[in-house]
Amino acid sequence: MDDFRKRLLYKASHRGMKEADRLIGDFALARIGTLSESQLTSFDLLLDESDNDLLKWIMEREEIPGWVDSNLITEIINFNNEQ
Repeated sequence: MDDFRKRLLYKASHRGMKEADRLIGDFALARIGTLSESQLTSFDLLLDESDNDLLKWIMEREEIPGWVDSNLITEIINFNNEQ
């Protein structure tokens, strides 16, 4: 695994909130190797958002804002619904 993917995996699984660690970290662990370069860039930007916002979007409690890659959030939602 390249350094960029390793950094994203760490960033995704050490969020600070256990719920976010699980929802985002588990997705990253399972899918980081198959994400395209553009998806990795979007994922990196997504990980800069607050845990509270990420959880609201992933748990579909709030609408996903336009600046966020909604396709990636949808992938995370679908992944977690499959678990």
